[in-house]
Amino acid sequence: MRSPAAGSLYAGFRFPAEVISDAVWVYFRFPLSLRMVEEMLAARGIVVSHETVRQWALKFGQEFANRIRRRLPRVGDKWHLDEVAIKIAGAKHWLWRAVDQAGMVLDVLVQSRRDKRAAKRLLRKLLKRQCRAPRVMVTDKLSSYGAAKREVMPGVEHRQHKGLNNRAENSHQPTRRRERQMKRFTSARQAQRFLSAHDQIANLFHLRRDHVSASEHRAARVRAFEMWAEISRVAAAA
Repeated sequence: MRSPAAGSLYAGFRFPAEVISDAVWVYFRFPLSLRMVEEMLAARGIVVSHETVRQWALKFGQEFANRIRRRLPRVGDKWHLDEVAIKIAGAKHWLWRAVDQAGMVLDVLVQSRRDKRAAKRLLRKLLKRQCRAPRVMVTDKLSSYGAAKREVMPGVEHRQHKGLNNRAENSHQPTRRRERQMKRFTSARQAQRFLSAHDQIANLFHLRRDHVSASEHRAARVRAFEMWAEISRVAAAA
């Protein structure tokens, strides 16, 4: 196998970029453990340890996620916000999440609080990342959202209704599957790092099946894989 070129993102690694990027994609895209990814690679004749896969995920996961974020189309102007409780090292934390009307994840934030201060932190992070305020913000009836919005985004329309926020609530499901597979997160920092990469890679392969033909769906899937391959090539040449 050809070693990565000097100066590339993969420099110093024994395996080629294609192997590394495929392993990282499989780990973040599907609810698989590190040892499962190790076995999948072994079935292809690639002998690596699960610890090697973990190191690849740590080094390349967020880098790939950042490149995907820059290449994806602009997100929608309706933001759905929600929070869900997660247990980390025996302590309750809150995973705050924002998605647009198409289900694309805008951002996630792991915090120990569920109050106005935590909601403000999420809104400020979203504004900094998106560089614009939404047209509409949809949340459940948690009063912290309204208090934070009045200070951070006073001119934005705010709709508070449990039934309107299914988009954000459904977006928590892949996280729940990963949390079970990983036997829960070990720290807030680890959860934030993993989910920041996990959700952006999932965004790339977020293909809507409703109101599109089978040929359109296949074409969109091909474009997603082509973009992933291009991101991997650019990283190898960087």
